Amino acid sequence: VQLQASGGGLVQAGGSLRLSCAFGRTFGVGGMAWFRQAPGKEREFAATINQSGGDTFYANSVKGRFAISRDKDNSTIYLQMNNLKPEDTAVYYCNVEYGILGPPYVSEYWGQGTLVTVSS
Repeated sequence: VQLQASGGGLVQAGGSLRLSCAFGRTFGVGGMAWFRQAPGKEREFAATINQSGGDTFYANSVKGRFAISRDKDNSTIYLQMNNLKPEDTAVYYCNVEYGILGPPYVSEYWGQGTLVTVSS
């Protein structure tokens, strides 16, 4: 099981980026999430979306600026990031719950990370 994250890059403050994470599975997928790790800091939660895609939850630091979504076939998740700030600079990791039998019989899988750099 592999997750391929993409979409990171260098952007000026106030700009936007859209991250993608291709999972390659359409069945047995549970919740999906994005985490991030800034230089010298621990990895932190950013956003999550449930199995059906109907419920989302955000860290206070990104609420109102970021939007998480997923394809209907569950094969890809996205993170639309608007009004980016220098403090959003981090490596962003996707996280997916997956198991052959589906929820609740799932394990967590992580993508390799994609770097987002926001200049002031």
